[in-house]
Amino acid sequence: MKQNIVMIHGMCGGGWYWEKYKNFFTEKGYKCHTPYLRYHNVDPKAGPDPRLGTTSLIHYAQDLEDYIKEKGFNARPIIMGHSMGGLLAQILGARGVASALVLLTPASPAGIFSLNFSVIKTFWPVLFKWGFWKKPHSLPFKNAVYGIMNLMSENDRQKHYSRWVHESGKAAAEIVFWQQAARVDESKVTCPVLVVAGKKDRITPAPVVKKIAQKYGAFPENYKCFDKHAHMVVCEPGWEDVAGFVGEWLKE
Repeated sequence: MKQNIVMIHGMCGGGWYWEKYKNFFTEKGYKCHTPYLRYHNVDPKAGPDPRLGTTSLIHYAQDLEDYIKEKGFNARPIIMGHSMGGLLAQILGARGVASALVLLTPASPAGIFSLNFSVIKTFWPVLFKWGFWKKPHSLPFKNAVYGIMNLMSENDRQKHYSRWVHESGKAAAEIVFWQQAARVDESKVTCPVLVVAGKKDRITPAPVVKKIAQKYGAFPENYKCFDKHAHMVVCEPGWEDVAGFVGEWLKE
């Protein structure tokens, strides 16, 4: 019987950017699911739903837990999360709904400091806008390239950015200001955890991701930093190396 993998996207993204991973793991015999977070499955050219601005990580996590329950899986799925989706995966892991967690360049939970120079430079247009914590937001292209798509080709950057949507200011504030919604009790995460970092990642820096691995007892055995990768390990050049490593870990 096929194992299920639920793949959770990050800020401003959607289930669409898991295409390469979905195809890769489907060929390996897994059944892959790529849900969209609340208010993210929309036309990028349209304005954001005004309710998005005050959507919490708690709302996202509950929607995902409900999604998993509605699927009626015969066993707890593997939960794979990227960026903010990696933080949501941690929250779900603490709720006991995962058989294993795969955290790909994940956002950090409350208690792990992550605001270094490159992170602030990336989010500058958002963090220094009054009231950002209650409004939808989106990064300018140049900031997205600097902090997130720095290893992608110019053509891929344009294609990727053209599909970006707005993100919740409340969710961003919960992560930045260590609010309760971003807290994860590591003692409740009892399933195996794999944590992947990219040495050239400017938005979830490798030293921060290493601390996440340490939080769950995944360092050093279940932690891997890829020297030639940045943040978008799911689709930037060489993504197959990361996917292959994850696949081998899942087999073990």
